Amino acid sequence: MTTESPIGATVLGYPRIGRDRELKRALEAYWAGDEDATHLHAVAEATRIDALDTMTAGGLDSVPVNTFSWYDHILDTSVLVGATPERFAAVEPSGDLLAGFDAATYFAMARGVADVPPLEMTKWFDTNYHYLVPEISPDTVFALRADKPLQEYAEASARGVNARPVVVGPLTFLRLAKAADGAPAGFDPLDRLDDLVGVYAELLSVFAEAGVEWVQLDEPAAVLDLDPEELSRLQRAYERLGAIEGRPKLLVSTYFADPAGALPALAATPIDAIGIDIVRGTTVAGVAGVPGIADKTLVLGAVDGRNVWRTDLRRRLGELVPFLGAAGAIAVGTSCSLLHVPYDVERETGLPEGLRESLAFADQKIAEVVALQRALTHGADAVRATLDTSDRAAAGRASIPGVRDEAVRQRLALVDTEQRQRPARAERATAQAERFDLPALPTTTIGSFPQTAGVRAARAQLRAGTIGDDEYVKRMHAEIRRVIDLQERVGLDVLVHGEPERNDMVQYFAERLAGYAATTFGWVQSYGSRCVRPPILYGDVVRRDPITVGWTQYASACTTKPVKGMLTGPVTMLAWSFVRDDQPRSVTADQVALALRDEVADLEHAGVGIVQVDEPALRELLPLHVRDRKAYLSWAVDAFRLATSGVATSTQIHTHLCYSEFGDIVEAIDGLDADVTSIEAARSRMEVLGDLTARGFGGKVGPGVYDIHSPRVPEVAEVSALLTAALDSVPVDGLWVNPDCGLKTRTYPEVEAALTNLVAAARRARDAL
Repeated sequence: MTTESPIGATVLGYPRIGRDRELKRALEAYWAGDEDATHLHAVAEATRIDALDTMTAGGLDSVPVNTFSWYDHILDTSVLVGATPERFAAVEPSGDLLAGFDAATYFAMARGVADVPPLEMTKWFDTNYHYLVPEISPDTVFALRADKPLQEYAEASARGVNARPVVVGPLTFLRLAKAADGAPAGFDPLDRLDDLVGVYAELLSVFAEAGVEWVQLDEPAAVLDLDPEELSRLQRAYERLGAIEGRPKLLVSTYFADPAGALPALAATPIDAIGIDIVRGTTVAGVAGVPGIADKTLVLGAVDGRNVWRTDLRRRLGELVPFLGAAGAIAVGTSCSLLHVPYDVERETGLPEGLRESLAFADQKIAEVVALQRALTHGADAVRATLDTSDRAAAGRASIPGVRDEAVRQRLALVDTEQRQRPARAERATAQAERFDLPALPTTTIGSFPQTAGVRAARAQLRAGTIGDDEYVKRMHAEIRRVIDLQERVGLDVLVHGEPERNDMVQYFAERLAGYAATTFGWVQSYGSRCVRPPILYGDVVRRDPITVGWTQYASACTTKPVKGMLTGPVTMLAWSFVRDDQPRSVTADQVALALRDEVADLEHAGVGIVQVDEPALRELLPLHVRDRKAYLSWAVDAFRLATSGVATSTQIHTHLCYSEFGDIVEAIDGLDADVTSIEAARSRMEVLGDLTARGFGGKVGPGVYDIHSPRVPEVAEVSALLTAALDSVPVDGLWVNPDCGLKTRTYPEVEAALTNLVAAARRARDAL
């Protein structure tokens, strides 16, 4: 067997936050004024150099660059093409430059300042990464600013790296954008595609002058269900770019699903290579015979860039071989950027017996890509030892302790439809109104309060054994008392305990459920400087003991107001974990739901009358192809209802959803059958409510009126304006008032000021009514 590829073994991107979150800490120190731009640049450079050295030493033939970001790669693309909304011209320049762009403006677009709100934030396709939504209007003046990709290419070239600049493609950029405020009704950012392609044409010429041989344009939007006009626009864009004389070679990379209809459109253009994701659905049958494909290099995404399980290399090689005759050349890559996985599994020494041998993080995935490429080029015998090791790992995974628990499997087999149902909403609303006697427009928060240095230190000291359980509980109780006192002081109606004991809304529960494993260094970027450490869901899920009951009982004893119990829902427990791939996700979700059902029952037995089961990831996991959505939403809704339907009529169930375009899932949100649903709405200025009300959403709703992702404190008038907008869509007896999300990342002064204004705005609205 032999095949030669002009690209060879490659990956589509690499983690960029630093092996020990160095960039996170440098960013936060810079924002706080504790470090200057020189320090920030030094940390960023070290992070990029580590990535270059690792990928080169790992044996990749082509190395992606410009996948580093100070905050977000879509924000970087907005800067690249000059799509900076006019309001940011009011930001006072800092004089600190990020690849030629003022840092104050860049970070204002990400985080907001004073009276200048940031760009909206939402999920990157069906991942747990968040991007900043570009704002485009008919008047947006696109202009190339290529400093960043040119500098990173030069940095790599100076180290002798065969570098390939990566840029988000024009269709994806505009498909993910929103119409800017003031744009005419019906304006679609895609209407500006021809104008934007002109900037990309200029970029390719600039790259050619710099000596760039290959450029990767990422077009994950090509895997969506594009209509004929969108497909035509995609084809015209790449016909134009492909026709540029003297340009670098073009790899157009699609991922996250099968590009289906987009593949013929791309194959018909003069581009040189197409990336496809064979982990998530593209088969040789969907490629063979496509006109034009025989003239292209196919970069096959054969190693999963989104999950941490080792690739079964022998099986995957068998899937790759049939592609050899389907295209001009074959290269092996990752299914998507490795941004979504941690750096190195070899650092994880505390995992359950046998589990580490079944895992591959970014560095191990590079080795898998190289092995598969070598096997295609030189035959399987060239990597015989690697294939044998892979075989042993695949065979041994089922025998890892905890993978199967017969008791939970038997319990799940006995679940019937009645266990997923509650009495009618109207009956519940009457019982709950009598029980809680809340005012119109009741105020609350989403759950978490600031995680102070003292709180984090207490957790670290408990892990290190320098304090015992009694001292830890004492400190957490003091923090809970502080949170309760603050909420009573500002006048909230329904309180929370603040979650000081929780490191993360998923990890905290995962560490207390059998079937999950926690990592020590398994950090991945969620957005900006926000990092998460997704647990690994490797076995059957079982709750051994109550998890939250004691903390919630203590908080309830500190006040006469209702205190919500706070849980993370089954879909989110899957979405924000690395989930086992050896059984249907619907089965795993129901196992988590049974564990949560027991926790809800214990909270209710302890006297807790309001329980919030958060599902911020419900929209996130929605399949990208419409044909696959009904099945997903069915099991997702069923799992939530299994978790929450075992309570009395007078017990109020809340849920929370965020970072979502809800139009596609309104019926499913309604189907969750929660009594109150809080949603993120501040950055979108209540636009989301139109989706809910237009489709007859039946529950009470709490659209966020305070954007917690920005350090800005909204004034009373700003919150009042949002409430007025909300009341245009939601009846007064169906509206709650709350922030967009949890307050964990904010400071106490910010939180107290913002909540004081939130309560004042709610009271003003009550008086007006």
